[in-house]
Parts: sequence; structure tokens; C-alpha cells
Amino acid sequence: MNTADLGLPVDVPSTALFTDQYELTMLQAALKAGTAHRRSVFEVFTRRLPHGRRYGVVAGTGRVLDAVENFRFDPAVLGFLRERSIVDEATLEWLADYRFTGDVWGYPEGEVYFPGSPIMRVEGTFAECVLLETVILSILNHDSAIAAAASRMSSAAGDRPLIEMGARRTHELAAVAAARAAYVGGFSSTSDLAAGFRYGIPTVGTSAHAFTLLHDDERGAFRAQVDSMGHGTTLLVDTYDVAEAVRTAVEVAGTGLGAVRIDSGDLLLVAHRVRQQLDELGATGTRIIVTSDLDEYAIASLAAAPVDAYGVGTQLVTGSGHPTCSMVYKLVARAGSADPGAPLVPVAKRSTGGKTSIGGRKWAARRTDAVGVAEAEVIGTGAVPRALADDQLLVELIKGGQVIAREPLDVVRERHVVARGRLPLSATQLSRGEPVIPTEYAVGG
Repeated sequence: MNTADLGLPVDVPSTALFTDQYELTMLQAALKAGTAHRRSVFEVFTRRLPHGRRYGVVAGTGRVLDAVENFRFDPAVLGFLRERSIVDEATLEWLADYRFTGDVWGYPEGEVYFPGSPIMRVEGTFAECVLLETVILSILNHDSAIAAAASRMSSAAGDRPLIEMGARRTHELAAVAAARAAYVGGFSSTSDLAAGFRYGIPTVGTSAHAFTLLHDDERGAFRAQVDSMGHGTTLLVDTYDVAEAVRTAVEVAGTGLGAVRIDSGDLLLVAHRVRQQLDELGATGTRIIVTSDLDEYAIASLAAAPVDAYGVGTQLVTGSGHPTCSMVYKLVARAGSADPGAPLVPVAKRSTGGKTSIGGRKWAARRTDAVGVAEAEVIGTGAVPRALADDQLLVELIKGGQVIAREPLDVVRERHVVARGRLPLSATQLSRGEPVIPTEYAVGG
């Protein structure tokens, strides 16, 4: 069963209250003023990447599609709004029949993005689009931050697999979303069973220090685990003395022991010592897995170490220092009346302080050089230049309120590998730098 294709709802009655109150009060005022049904275009973008990052990763798109489908004002939700007098009865009546009937375009999930990229474009009436601001931003900001950190870590890890182990370091529902985003960014598996159930991500896990401490000695703990899980299991060897634990592990499981895990100490030094010891004991095929507060820099520092896999928790689920992408959801065009045929008028915020935006319904394309390496992110309004017609990035996700682009996570994961591989080589450098390609604007009529 491919659960990624099922479109399962989140574990709440409705996503409708994943909403800031001002979205509903704006709706009420617009309904009263007669402007609520003007055709409108909102876009999601970020003005800058997190400091020092060279590219961003689009993640959470599939979850946005689920959230839009599940955005319903059921009787319990309407009762809450009525009890708090958040909006008037006319607005409550309108909300009772709410269904998003517009169109959504966006960068395919797993694609990379840059400052100004129109990551998602939401089109419909002002009333139906404005309500989706918070839920869309909360999903994309969180998941894209995790995926960007995961991408940097997977790049640093090379061919060595990465295990997502951050469930205990974040909110229980955020942990599921983080595992999904990490898989998009290049992680191979997760320890979180809810993520495995919900999204079909491979799950792994064997034992913690508590299991060793439960037994009278380390040998007894290892024997119990091997008897239960087989010789291919992973034994945790740093509860007491690492060298003694490795010796005992091979004695108990034999030279066919699957792996040992190291969770503390100088990982570079300990990994070399453990590899040497395992080889001397004849366990040349036993893998070494390291955990312990890893981030992309620690992973890179272990590139020359005899490490076979990494387990990452805290730094991953917190975006490795950047837990949000600072994406915004802005009205960029709207009609002058409720007439469905009324032309769109570009609109934009003009305030100072770095929060200006560019009006108009955008297209986006990535210009490449002769060998297919990205040169620039080109964003424009009006007609798409013929030279960029085949390089456009936005795809249709929802058409007339119906999801048309749901896809399995493995497709998304592979897309990210391809997208990252088409960037200049400097994209994978961990040192601080500017976006790896510039953003260019081609604003037309």
C-alpha cells in the first residue's frame, strides 16, 4: 500500500482553524464591502534565503494539497467561531459552504528555489484564497526548512545513508512532517513509526541505553537482543566501555553482526578504533553507525572516518539553525470587480524596510548553460520569452478545486537529487555564501 497516494487528512477534525483570526475578519469586511468575490492571485515566496545558505528546497507541497482538501468549517468549528463572536452570522453562513474552487500552481515538490521564486501561486476569489494563507505558510515554511537542512546533510554524507531520529526533539505532529521533509531532502529512513504509517517512509530502530541498563551486564543485554532480532541487528556499544562492548558484541553475535552504534565521545577517534577492532576480530562486514548531536558540519568532518551511516535528530528537526524559511503569502494581482471576466490589476506592497514586493502574476524559469547547469532564476510577468518556454518551473497542482498532482514521495525525493545536481558545484559547499545562482526579473505587460 502506497500511503503517500491516499491523501489522508491530518489528525484533526479540520484544517480550517489552522488560520489567523485576521483572515476571517478580512473575509467578513470584504463580504460586506462587496469585494470578496473579486478574482485574485496570491503568491508564496521568500525575499531572502537563510543567512549563508546557497539554495532552498521546496517541501510540504503534498501536505498543502491534503490541507486544502480538508479545509472545511464543520458545525463544531462554526460553533467555536460563533461562541467567540469572531465573525458575524452572514460570514458564518458563507463559511459553512466553503470549498476551495480555485487553481493552485507551484514549484514541484523537491525542486530548489531562490529569493523571489514564486514557490506557490493560489488563484480564485479573494474570499477563498485569503483563508489559506496561514495553513499554507505554516506547512511550507516548516517542511522546506527541514528539507533544506536534510539536503545539506545528505550532500555532506555522500553515499552514506542518513536516519532521521528527531521525533523526541519536537512536537509530535511536527515530528511526522519533519520525517517526511527529511526523506524529501535525502534521508533514507526514520525512527518515527507515525511517519512510516502515514507516508510509507522506511523505519528503523533497535535499542537504547535503557535496554543495556535493564540487564545485569552488557553480555546479557546483547544476548537478549540478538536472540530476539537476529545476528544482523545493531548493538549499542557506548553504555560503558566501548572496546569491551565491541569485543562482547562480536562474541555474542559472531562475525556476522550487522552493525554497532556509537552515540557519544570523539566520534572520529572512536570510529577509527572501533573499525580497527572489528576488523581484528574478523567482523569486517559489521557496519558502524554514529549518532550524537550531528549536523551537516559534523557529518562532513567524518567524511574520512570509517562510518557507514549517520543518525540525526535535534539539528535536523530544527532546520540546523534555521527553523523557518521566512516565506510570505502576498496578493500580487486582483480584478477591479466581481465580474469573472474583469482583467487582473497588479498590486504590491510599497512600504520601506525591506518588505516591498513585485506585483503581477508571475512565471518562473531556470536558465541553464550549454551543459545544463543552472545560470539564473528568471522571474517575470506577461509573456514568457520563447527561449525560456521549455524551462518553466511552475506546474498545476489544483485545478478548479480538484487536486491533480499528488505523487509518491519517492518521486519527490528523486526530483530533489536531480534538481540539486543541476546547480553549480558550489551549491554543496557548507561555507556561508550567497545564493548559488542570481534571481533576474523580466517584468512585462
